[in-house]
Amino acid sequence: AHTNPNSPRFGKVERAPPVNAKSAHVAHTNPDAMSGMPYGLQSMLKDGHKHMSGLDEAVIKNVEACKQLSKITRTSLGPNGMNKMVINHLDRLFVTSDAAVIVRELEVAHPAAKLLVMAAQAQEQEIGDGTNLVVTFGGELLGNAEDLIRDGLHPSEIIEGYEKALGKVLEWLDELVVPGSETLDIKDKLAVAKRLKGTLSSKQFGYEEMLAKTCAEACIDVLPKNPVNFNVDNVRVSKIVGSTMHENTVVQGMVIRRDCEGTVKNVQDAKVAVFGCAVDTSATETKGTVLITSAKDLEKYSLGEEKKMEEYVKMIADSGAKVVVSGQSFGEMAMHFIERYGLMAIKMPSKFELRRFCRATNAVGIIKLGRPAADELGYVSSIDVKEIGGTKCVVVQQNDATSRVATVVLRGSTENVMDDIERAVDDGVNAFKALTKDSRTLPAGGATEIELAHRLAAFGRKQTGLDQYAIEKFARALEVVPRTLAENAGLNATDVVYNLYAAHAAGNMNAGVDVSGKMPWCDLATDENIADVFLVKWWALKLAVEAVTTVLRVDQIIMAKQAGGGKGEE
Repeated sequence: AHTNPNSPRFGKVERAPPVNAKSAHVAHTNPDAMSGMPYGLQSMLKDGHKHMSGLDEAVIKNVEACKQLSKITRTSLGPNGMNKMVINHLDRLFVTSDAAVIVRELEVAHPAAKLLVMAAQAQEQEIGDGTNLVVTFGGELLGNAEDLIRDGLHPSEIIEGYEKALGKVLEWLDELVVPGSETLDIKDKLAVAKRLKGTLSSKQFGYEEMLAKTCAEACIDVLPKNPVNFNVDNVRVSKIVGSTMHENTVVQGMVIRRDCEGTVKNVQDAKVAVFGCAVDTSATETKGTVLITSAKDLEKYSLGEEKKMEEYVKMIADSGAKVVVSGQSFGEMAMHFIERYGLMAIKMPSKFELRRFCRATNAVGIIKLGRPAADELGYVSSIDVKEIGGTKCVVVQQNDATSRVATVVLRGSTENVMDDIERAVDDGVNAFKALTKDSRTLPAGGATEIELAHRLAAFGRKQTGLDQYAIEKFARALEVVPRTLAENAGLNATDVVYNLYAAHAAGNMNAGVDVSGKMPWCDLATDENIADVFLVKWWALKLAVEAVTTVLRVDQIIMAKQAGGGKGEE
């Protein structure tokens, strides 16, 4: 009685149905199931893939990722932008408010946010400035698109509205150009410095006047006959710790942060021989064995080596060269003869530096030790070893107009400070490049954005289709620039934007944010000579909208299994 499962003590036991009943039923509907194969998308892709589709899963998630990225860069916008401390995978520290560096070093992994990063990088390569605007404005557009999607609009209607708005905005940009900015004497240092101030004031607020003059001087020094061919790479930056930013100088030529090899420390009006190889006795191509039977043979052997080396150095000296530059090392014996013939020896381990040196002196890099031909020699006005703030530097100067490289010598208290100034100088040089193509400028301080938002809102109200909502959201997104400038300056953003709208409605097209907070608004173009470069704004708006429409067009994300084995136990 105790072991009988149906006895009262155990209660009634329900028997499970036979195991095969369910599988027999499934087998009729799906033949794959018998062999245990998955069906649907699982059967098509390898194990370990991820698949997300639909509005909530794919679109909203993508938008969220891009919003997070723009939240990071937004607080760094404008003259009062905050710095970010980024430590990359190599443990290198960056303290900067430059969005291009931030997005590059963050190593964004999310595929949709990567699209926004790519747009910012395209802006960096195309113009070299305005990367923050691309990311911030792109994130704002996507945030507004999310509201519309939640309200029931289809992404394709939003895209249509955004593209229509972009077309109008780019059309209106031509009308907002600051009068008189169409012409610019690109060789006039003061006129160019005025145009660069706007770009530099958002990077190094308070030092823009000084940096603008430095950048203008360096750029005009290396400006070719046809200004459109200006090469950004010809303006170099050399950072030397110590002193203050007021000690920044521009050198026509190059500054190499190392001492020269020999005792000859300065040379005037000299010919230069540049070797890509080491100036040393070279090993032979084939291996050979030398049998030495006596001390005399040994002496003869080393004497032969010496003679050969002297022959090489004599050839260089006879060609008229007074300076020998090597991309590799100088041997001890070679140095002995170089000293004897009174030549100057400079070592340049970086091949890029060596190429720039060749460009600065019009020399040709020779890859084999020997007598340089007359057309392979370069010319330099003067080479001096100077001590700048405790650092020995070789200063290569060209006094005539042949100089094709200029160097900005930056001084500062710490490496991080100088890195940031270097980025500001780079942006200034890139802005100069944009001015050589198109010298027009636009009202700064959020004035352009508010004027466009003001016109777009009116344009959107006249539309009859569903895209009117997207156009209005585009206008709202443009407010992000003045709003952020005000927030970063510690002002009440709502009041500032309200005052700007009132000023623009009254016809003050140049009314921008006054970051000092003394006035409700100010005209930066007339008061401070600060304006935005037309091409920077044009490309930033275009690239941001292109990235946004690409993100909104995605409705499914299918990620294959990551390549490579497991990471192992952490």
